Amino acid sequence: MNILFFLTPKSKIKSIVSNMSIRQVLEIFEHYRYTVLPIIDENGCYIKTINEGDLLYYVKNNLKFNVNEYNNINVLEVPTYRSYTAINVLEPMDALINMAMEQNFVPVVDDKGVFIGIITRKSILSYLRSRVQDALGHVNIEE
Repeated sequence: MNILFFLTPKSKIKSIVSNMSIRQVLEIFEHYRYTVLPIIDENGCYIKTINEGDLLYYVKNNLKFNVNEYNNINVLEVPTYRSYTAINVLEPMDALINMAMEQNFVPVVDDKGVFIGIITRKSILSYLRSRVQDALGHVNIEE
């Protein structure tokens, strides 16, 4: 099976561009209510993933009394606690499964490193659940 079967394309998710300020990123998190977002560069290549906690700790440790002071600080200056490794679209399923065991979603890139979307652990588990139910003759596996 091809990992693209599980892909949520980048057109359906929000990402952050690497030249954004911390203030812009904070506003995106607040508006969309996401907790984790991928960061891409101006060419669309995946750089890393940032979460609300990363921003919270940065703000706490670099306390500014006016939110406008964060307009001049680039989002890439925020250290990230967790590394979300991207997977190449051509990788086999077992590589995806191994990564999804460690990450709640896996960023997907093409051969040039361009971000094309994400694969969530939930989408993989939903598929596997349906396969188990099919194999058991649609028995409710919660019993």
